[in-house]
Amino acid sequence: MADARPRRPARPREEVFAAARTAIAEHGLAKLTMAGLGKQLQMSAGHLLYYFGSKDQLLLETLRWSEEQLGTRRRAMLAARGHDVHRRLAEYTTLYLPEGPGDPRWILWVEVWGRSPASEELRRGQLEIEAPWQADLVALIEEGTATARFAPCDATERAVQIRALLDGLAVPLALGLPGTTHPRTHHLATTACTTLLGPTPP
Repeated sequence: MADARPRRPARPREEVFAAARTAIAEHGLAKLTMAGLGKQLQMSAGHLLYYFGSKDQLLLETLRWSEEQLGTRRRAMLAARGHDVHRRLAEYTTLYLPEGPGDPRWILWVEVWGRSPASEELRRGQLEIEAPWQADLVALIEEGTATARFAPCDATERAVQIRALLDGLAVPLALGLPGTTHPRTHHLATTACTTLLGPTPP
């Protein structure tokens, strides 16, 4: 007997996620329809629903894909042991923050945060996606304290503080609020991290 289940989308996974990220960043998840996205990808809405199950799942998996791409760059940067920990911290901060207003990756995060209170699935997925950022920052802080480049501290607690600071600076930049620019935001983040971690580089 033939398998009557719908076939999975013919489009490559990366193409689906790239199109979804662009559409969500431009119009928001509320205005995104599976039919509209499917038309853009020349796929049926049914195929997309079969693949993702819901718009929330599409949002979460698109964010996961987006962060996996950036994670490859982050790991390569942090592995450059020839670079001073202060330089790698500055590079980590650059990767973490939005590139500017409307940064698609950060618009995804804003959408996830806005919908998380009503969805255990989104809250759980959000924590899973954030975990590598936290772990990598903890490792960098531990290296800095071990080599006396940073002041002694609880690395896990300090990493939570720094990431909360970066999140707070990132959202106004991603939304394009007046007075926010990438250079200024990065400067504020860098100086605050220096204050939290001490001592300043020679």
